[in-house]
Amino acid sequence: MKMTYCFVLLIALAAPAFCGSYSLQLTPANTRIEWTLSDFLHGVHGTFELKRGNIRFDTDSGKAAGEVIVDTASGDSGSGARDRRMHKSIIESAKYTEAVFTPDRLEGKLALQGTSNLKLHGTFRIHGGDHEMTMDVQAKVESERMLAEITFDVPYVDWGMKNPSTLLLRCGKKVQVAIHAKMAMEP
Repeated sequence: MKMTYCFVLLIALAAPAFCGSYSLQLTPANTRIEWTLSDFLHGVHGTFELKRGNIRFDTDSGKAAGEVIVDTASGDSGSGARDRRMHKSIIESAKYTEAVFTPDRLEGKLALQGTSNLKLHGTFRIHGGDHEMTMDVQAKVESERMLAEITFDVPYVDWGMKNPSTLLLRCGKKVQVAIHAKMAMEP
């Protein structure tokens, strides 16, 4: 009886984390990308469209691979004049048509059920440059499906893009990005 209890306890303690390799497919249908740029008076909010994405990771080694590709020309803040300026002078979407994140490692353990807080490390290519990036990931797993909330900042001014500030309007030097995705976990 005591041995059975110890065995059950051992299984219960070992159960909270996945073991092995998994793949997540991000599509425009299951992914929403939102951004916020703060200014002196308020924040400007907008969206970008995902082209495609695949993230593969191994929970044992922490290694990750794949890529997430965003269409820079899809950036939309709801204001035609502001968007034209953003595309022409800041992100130069005609010249730099994609922003690409290539993950290389995952930090933290993914829970079998419930919520996990993880860090996804990799390289973010935007506006012609490669930059090391760490994204905060809150992953909620239910029935082999993952709901992921991924957040990170893009210090666009430090990365060589123009600051849209004017004499009367002062903008922040970072854009906060949030990616919301709901996808199946495939072994």
